[in-house]
Amino acid sequence: MSGLCGWISDGAAAADNRQLVERMAGALARFDASGIHALTGARSALAVVANGESTHVYQREGVLAAIWGQARFKDTRLAHLAQTEGLAKTLADGWLDVGEQIIADLSGAFSLCILNEVTGEAVLAIDRMGIQPLSYQISGDALIFASSADALVLHPLARAEIDPQELYNYVYFHMIPGPGTIYKGQQRLLPSEYLVFRNGKARTRKYWEMQFLEQEKLPFGELKQEFLRLLHSSVRDAAGGQEVGAFLSGGTDSSTIAGILGAVGGWPARTYSIGFEADGYDEMEYARIAARRFSTQHHEYYVTPDDVVAAIPQIAAIFDQPFGNASAVPAFYCSRMAKADGLSRILGGDGGDELFGGNERYAKQTIFSLYERLPAVLRRSILEPAIFNMPGGRKIPLVRKARSYIEQASVPMPARLETYNLLERYGHEQVFTREFLATTDVGQPLSLLNETYRQAHAQSLINHMLALDLKFTLADNDLPKVVKACELAGMEVAFPFLNDEMVAFSARLAPELKLKGTKLRYFFKEALRGTLPDEIITKQKHGFGLPFGVWLQTHKPLQALAADSLSDLKSRRIIRVDFIDKLLGQHLDEHAGYHGTMVWVLMMLEQWFKQR
Repeated sequence: MSGLCGWISDGAAAADNRQLVERMAGALARFDASGIHALTGARSALAVVANGESTHVYQREGVLAAIWGQARFKDTRLAHLAQTEGLAKTLADGWLDVGEQIIADLSGAFSLCILNEVTGEAVLAIDRMGIQPLSYQISGDALIFASSADALVLHPLARAEIDPQELYNYVYFHMIPGPGTIYKGQQRLLPSEYLVFRNGKARTRKYWEMQFLEQEKLPFGELKQEFLRLLHSSVRDAAGGQEVGAFLSGGTDSSTIAGILGAVGGWPARTYSIGFEADGYDEMEYARIAARRFSTQHHEYYVTPDDVVAAIPQIAAIFDQPFGNASAVPAFYCSRMAKADGLSRILGGDGGDELFGGNERYAKQTIFSLYERLPAVLRRSILEPAIFNMPGGRKIPLVRKARSYIEQASVPMPARLETYNLLERYGHEQVFTREFLATTDVGQPLSLLNETYRQAHAQSLINHMLALDLKFTLADNDLPKVVKACELAGMEVAFPFLNDEMVAFSARLAPELKLKGTKLRYFFKEALRGTLPDEIITKQKHGFGLPFGVWLQTHKPLQALAADSLSDLKSRRIIRVDFIDKLLGQHLDEHAGYHGTMVWVLMMLEQWFKQR
């Protein structure tokens, strides 16, 4: 629930090492008060901060090893060794014997380290989907690492200089995408990545990559049977033999988890939902439909503007770098309900959209891609001249729509996805100060997107988009949101859809089973038809969206917090003063929901600075 930290170098004596590593570990334990398990050597130290079942440590003859999380070996022999000799020992012995293959055999959510003082070598790795992060920094001949930058920067050799580029990336993405971090010289491991540190230098590699098997065609009935089996086994594994709760937004993912949890547990699942007293934001009706269908022990809480004001400083503090997803607030109050109900773990439905094709933009981009299939001669010589050169065309609604369609369809992927980006709409020169922009590369966000998009092992458009979202939407955004919100409430969280077998199953689905025409999640919904209520299968996607912009118009304490935060942000010379004034004085009145997003992003940036 909290993480691991440590280092290897030509460092201080063991006594000093223990004092320092326990200080670093204290930063990981400050929100949930988990126990600290530390190991020290002459040149290295490590600590795991977590409850007993998530902590695995081993030390012998200059080798220190640790695993944080719910990891297990898939190989029967290794699994048996782990049971008899310990998971961390089996890992350390396996690394010395077969190298990276030992990491590839691990499944579950984990981060790990192996420190070998005899050779001066270190190994770091995180799980396939990036559920449990790990940051690192090289300083001279030392490798320093931690699950949170708040712990890492406590090491005297660590640097804590803010990186302007990552501030720019934050405003662009509303989070900082890996491998970058808010600090210069500090990096994060990407999902399924491992690092080997030797002779003062580090190299990173992937021990696993998502491979989309697009040509595999299996009967629907066979796929459905396997899918339902995997749902039951993944929920059972995520529950870990204890009574757990489940987030319930009323969407397809959370409703599926709630229903399966009751089936595998043998008792009604405990479900937790958040509502809002705001038109267009409250989804409680659908959560209640699912709760009735599966006879869950259902719990509800309506978040108020006062709750948001109270949570904002706490949310800013729990994240080790700026984070602008406002849904962290309802996720926190939802997990806090489960904690008050006596539970210690809750299940989230995250990953379903990114594995099975559930985001609205997938259908939109498919429509845009149709234009690319037309012969270039037809597009450039006939259609485009006729549409763009038509006299008075801008005043004709149908022609205006055709112009907009062609303009967007002509933008190559993945840049086309960013035509709706908030910063792109405002214009970076209108948002940032000139002196700040001089320190950044405004093209880097698109370069990061292009790199991930090109590297996807896929042929179809839908799978390329899924690969992109597995990185930027899931690993960089939604997973940190839920994990940190739960940590703030003192809860563990598990994600059944991110089970290794479930991920592999999704990769084998034909593209048209994920997106059939413009029908999202075609296979997922059809396989669960009759299990999920029809109202939930056909509903529009929503989730735990926060009506921040709407409440900002009328709630005085929220207005004061936002205004004070943005006023203080002016002095940092990152955001233009006139943009902030216009954002608060004009844009919010024009469209509170739309422009409220940027107010939130900038407010949380300043709140993060205040919590350091």
